[in-house]
Amino acid sequence: MTIYTQQISGTTYQFDSLVELMAKATPLRSGDELAGCAAQSDAERAAAQWALSEVSLGVFLQDLVVPYESDEVTRLIIDSHDRVAFGAVSHLTVGGLRDWLLNTAASTSAAATLRAVAPGLTPEMVAAVSKIMRNQDLIAVARAVEVTAAFRTTIGLPGTLATRLQPNHPTDDPRGIAAATLDGLLLGSGDAVIGINPATDSPHATSDLLHLLDDIRQRFEIPTQSCVLSHVTTTMELIEKGVPVDLVFQSVAGTEGANSGFGVDVSLLREANEAGRSLHRGTVGNNVMYLETGQGSALSAGAYLGMGGKPVDQQTLETRAYAVCRDLEPLLVNTVVGFIGPEYLYDGKQIIRAGLEDHFCGKLLGLPMGVDVCYTNHAEADQDDMDTLLTLLGAAGVAFVIAVPGADDVMLGYQSSSFHDVLYVRQVLGLKPAPEFAVWLDRLGMVDSHGRILDVDATGSPLRALTGTR
Repeated sequence: MTIYTQQISGTTYQFDSLVELMAKATPLRSGDELAGCAAQSDAERAAAQWALSEVSLGVFLQDLVVPYESDEVTRLIIDSHDRVAFGAVSHLTVGGLRDWLLNTAASTSAAATLRAVAPGLTPEMVAAVSKIMRNQDLIAVARAVEVTAAFRTTIGLPGTLATRLQPNHPTDDPRGIAAATLDGLLLGSGDAVIGINPATDSPHATSDLLHLLDDIRQRFEIPTQSCVLSHVTTTMELIEKGVPVDLVFQSVAGTEGANSGFGVDVSLLREANEAGRSLHRGTVGNNVMYLETGQGSALSAGAYLGMGGKPVDQQTLETRAYAVCRDLEPLLVNTVVGFIGPEYLYDGKQIIRAGLEDHFCGKLLGLPMGVDVCYTNHAEADQDDMDTLLTLLGAAGVAFVIAVPGADDVMLGYQSSSFHDVLYVRQVLGLKPAPEFAVWLDRLGMVDSHGRILDVDATGSPLRALTGTR
């Protein structure tokens, strides 16, 4: 096990392993303090970042953060690593990779070059380079990466911002869900997915909700996909019964132990992916998985220890979850960045930084990456912080965000983005919905010649087009 040292202003800092070095180099967050692996001072953090910048990328293939023998996520990362793609950057250090990424992002061939190198990058390499990058670096590189996926709409095209319309209801009341869905559709949301977090994981209740969403989609000929975010085994059971399932959802994490806490493993997820694809319900593609992640999930599950029993920082573990996602070729991946609570991301600054890191890391690894721009009410954050993060993510080319009525999810009890927030960021940054959804909005007379959503005025024309009222 390698010992890393760095001297700053006459003080020598020592880091006893790559696990410790990665943790100490991470920008401050409450979850790492809770785990006991955060740097003790800004000087120690700077020393760790300096030392990390000099680590060769090849080290990450030998000095593993979580043991290969006891963790299937590590085995997936190592066994699926593309050494041919890695050849383009194999001679670099972490600091050299940062420079290479920034230079590549400024080139005319950025998208193709970054797409080609993605299979050669491991999550640990990507997490490491993110730790020595400024926010503007994360934005500039992520914007240059192009990742698309498709089902009934195409997600991730340059110049677009899709949304998950999230019509949650505390009792799964069909009338409340339908009202929230109508609200979102009238404001141009729902092109990534109309997705419900059910109040119960009952197969019967999940089936009812799937039928409700599919009836709405078919009645109004909406080019989108639906999803009820039940456990993957519930969804697989419903697929066997012929229930109209579009996307297969599951929360995933970056260690075998944390995924076991979610009741899944890689084999089960692959089986679910094949079950969803076997239905062939997509029209422009057959990416069927919808996966959610979030910094702190492995720590909250007590499954965060790495080599030598040392705690692994939560951002590195989050990035390892993207290896699981990448294996499944999903339609949608999003980090619920501030949802787990202030124990893991304490305030607005930490949430903003984590959101940019997660988006950068996921997209660089080849995922159609979205972010739930959110916080819990007991965090030291507010909607101004979310405005900032939403705007930065829009500039960074985020594939999609989550939108709920009034930015307040009354079922899950947290704050997210509203339908109006999405209109704001699309207008300010010149972004459009997914192309298939944009055509539908135009056909119903819901947008003007510039693609902007029309107000429902006294004539009620968009509302009449959608509801059939006179």
